[in-house]
Amino acid sequence: MNYAIIAAGEGSRLAQEGVQYPKPLVRLNGIPMIRRLIDMFMRCNPTGLSIIVNEQMTEVQDYLRSIAPELPVKLHLVVKSTPSSMHSFYEVSRVFGPGKFCLTTVDTIFREEDFRRYIAAFEADDKAQGYMAVTDYIDDEKPLYVDVDSDMRITAFRDQAWPGARFISGGIYGLTAPASLDVLSECMDKGVSRMRNYQRALVEAGLDLRAYPMGKIIDVDHAGDIPKAEAFISSPLSI
Repeated sequence: MNYAIIAAGEGSRLAQEGVQYPKPLVRLNGIPMIRRLIDMFMRCNPTGLSIIVNEQMTEVQDYLRSIAPELPVKLHLVVKSTPSSMHSFYEVSRVFGPGKFCLTTVDTIFREEDFRRYIAAFEADDKAQGYMAVTDYIDDEKPLYVDVDSDMRITAFRDQAWPGARFISGGIYGLTAPASLDVLSECMDKGVSRMRNYQRALVEAGLDLRAYPMGKIIDVDHAGDIPKAEAFISSPLSI
């Protein structure tokens, strides 16, 4: 499995709220968020690791270069400022070969045991072209709601809730190349922006995408999210 992390955002809200570290290096129980993700990925059958950071994050660049020699796979580090997560995805995807990969943003917090089950299910499914992690824990400022059929096949991504809406996107994308990357290239050519619009394009292209309920997922966007995330990952039970 190829893994990729988008860590190219500015983290301006955290800085404005007094957090001293750039977002990827924010500590959760003493461990930088980006290192926590990397360690989890390295325990889940990695074949490659790609990470994008923006040009201003020299501290993050230095940190990643310092740990690269100890990783079991080669780190492909992209240093580039991009206008959106979708553009960042395009940059890290350039080294992906055919097959399955998993992409997430650096501030997406989940339990390792939940992630392991998700990856195992995606690896075992030889029909679906994508596994999108979803959650029924809605604490996002602008959630992307996920509509599914009775087989958990994704039929739509919506900005607004509706009666009976159950899931929102968890920000963890398991996809298969080349089909998903062909759609990404088309989106880039058409000037599409934002990951949610790319996901809509995947559905419109007819890809078989499955929603995988992965339990609680938290985004670290504000200083107050840090202790909440620390308590979540420290507890064996949802809190």
